[in-house]
Amino acid sequence: MKDFDFADSYILENDTVKLIPLAEADFDKLLYYSIHEPEIWKYSLIPADGEEKLRAYIDQALEARDLKREYPFIVFDKRTGEYAGSTRFYDIQLLNKSLQLGYTWYGNKFQGSGLNKHCKYLLLSFAFQEMGMERVEFRADNRNEKSIAAMKSIGCTVEGVLRKNSFIADGSRRDSIILSILKDEWFESVKKLLLTKLS
Repeated sequence: MKDFDFADSYILENDTVKLIPLAEADFDKLLYYSIHEPEIWKYSLIPADGEEKLRAYIDQALEARDLKREYPFIVFDKRTGEYAGSTRFYDIQLLNKSLQLGYTWYGNKFQGSGLNKHCKYLLLSFAFQEMGMERVEFRADNRNEKSIAAMKSIGCTVEGVLRKNSFIADGSRRDSIILSILKDEWFESVKKLLLTKLS
């Protein structure tokens, strides 16, 4: 592809899911989860429980895109015809050919449904095959066993733990586990592994 342009509207999709660039108008599509499923935000660095926090969450994501640091998406589940959550590329370093993939959350009914693997396949394919990334990094609260297991299941390699590296919503600090996938690993094994898990 031509050079990645933060101003372009990149839509990633397959038969199961559609990832659409996040927009201010998506507030209403995500509001239910913000109000009725507060447990989603337990480990989030930027919790979006409640209308005010969700508005700030979306505004922050869009501002980061304008600053050419992040590229957020809203997730649409084609099987149910519903908006399921959000995810994004962040800490995008085009010169270093690296980025982080995260700020991923889904409504409760979509967790464990296979949706996440479809999203990750599309995002990783785009990062390595279209953007030309050499490294995709993932981070999670080291207590978030569910998220860590999900990342390992798609072929991520654990690199280590950053101790107390960032604040969380309650004012305490968290340990962040670091995982990654390298370009060679994607083409040699991870892509095939992930394809076998799509259903």
